[in-house]
Amino acid sequence: MAKSGVFEGDPAVAALKRELQRLVKAIVEDSSSKDDEIESGLIDRANQTLQALKKEGGKQQRSSSIRKVQDNNNSNGSSNSIWASCPQEYRCPISKEIMRDPVILSTGQTYDRPFIQKWLKAGNRICPKTQQVLSHTILTPNNLVRDIITQWCKNRGVQFPGAIQYADQDGLTEADRDLFLSLLKKMQSSAQSEQKEAARTLRSLTKRMPSFRALFGESLESIPQLITPLCQTKSQTEIHPDLQEDLITTLLNLSIHDNNKKLVAETPMVIPLLLDALRFGTIATRANAAATLFTLSALDSNKSLIGKSGAMKPLIDLLEEGHPLAMKDVASAIFNLCIEHENKARAVRDGAVRALLNKIKNSVHVDEFLATLAMLSSNQKAVQEMGDLGAVSCLLSLIKETNCARNKENCIALLHTICYHDRTKWKEMREEESKYGTLSQVAQNGTSRAKRKANGILDRLNRAINLTHTA
Repeated sequence: MAKSGVFEGDPAVAALKRELQRLVKAIVEDSSSKDDEIESGLIDRANQTLQALKKEGGKQQRSSSIRKVQDNNNSNGSSNSIWASCPQEYRCPISKEIMRDPVILSTGQTYDRPFIQKWLKAGNRICPKTQQVLSHTILTPNNLVRDIITQWCKNRGVQFPGAIQYADQDGLTEADRDLFLSLLKKMQSSAQSEQKEAARTLRSLTKRMPSFRALFGESLESIPQLITPLCQTKSQTEIHPDLQEDLITTLLNLSIHDNNKKLVAETPMVIPLLLDALRFGTIATRANAAATLFTLSALDSNKSLIGKSGAMKPLIDLLEEGHPLAMKDVASAIFNLCIEHENKARAVRDGAVRALLNKIKNSVHVDEFLATLAMLSSNQKAVQEMGDLGAVSCLLSLIKETNCARNKENCIALLHTICYHDRTKWKEMREEESKYGTLSQVAQNGTSRAKRKANGILDRLNRAINLTHTA
């Protein structure tokens, strides 16, 4: 069998070839076996190895493409001297090699596309040559420099390859990038039909392709362009429900990408538009707006920003409505936001305690809402409100009903806090313990924290009883 010039001599490729040969041989030898599961596993592994082999070969082909330009066009051995005489302005400042796909960075400097893309993918946001901070990371083809280099090659009797369609490290082609820009341009259109079509496409692409999510982080203008239709309308009644849902869901998809979280949250109008969607959108839009706030709140700086924007009230209003489609996202958003100390006070002020207790009493997402209530217990006003709203009896009942150790722990911790802030609740606790032994059971069988809290309550009850007898 003839050897490929691309693969020959590479250890990684040779190892993959040997593994593929071994697997194919095993499949052939196993063809008479009745064990379908083993054969299927072998086939899957062989297919994975084949794909890895193709990928490795593709990487070598791309990395050797510039060398091919220099080697294949000159068989007389004079090419080295020709390329050595190439002017510096035709060379990429990063690779020091002649540029085959020159592009312009926001600073006006020109680089070879694959090398500047690698620089940007590494997280760098300054120009390699000038050290200026980049205003955006969109790369613009430098056709003038390409034409000059092409003419320079032609004058010396060597051919320089024209533009080729290739995928970058994210699997995006130039056609993908052109599509992205054209869709954003349609969002500026005065025709709502074009906006709706573009929004629907962007929603689908950002859901299926992480690389499209990353594209929005390459320019500060991309997200403002995306939300243009929502910013142009004077009232919520003018927004088409489908258009609003697609754009809010696209923001959700973008916020999943870690590098986008800060950019999305800090883009003017994004959070106000999410709050409008929480208040006035369809239930699917409202649920996705809540999910977006939850995802963005993974960053501590975003927790504060979202809390200050007034997000708690519409989230709690949606919680109180109780639509099943939105409950999980609302629960997650409120919990995450309440990790921030100042947001706890905002949540309590906006009615979170009453809303959470009502859902727990109705057995709705008990795990999530109980954990949020426990988090709010560091706020004194929240604890007082829990006592006033009958939280003690609710929590005692839940301890008896649930088999979840974590829920029992949160319940007993809440009871411990409530009773130490409100002595009038001790009577109810004493009656519960006397009748059912609820606290003693937790003290014996609970988690280490639950045991500690339960024993703390029991010790306090016993001291109170002893004092009564002494008196």
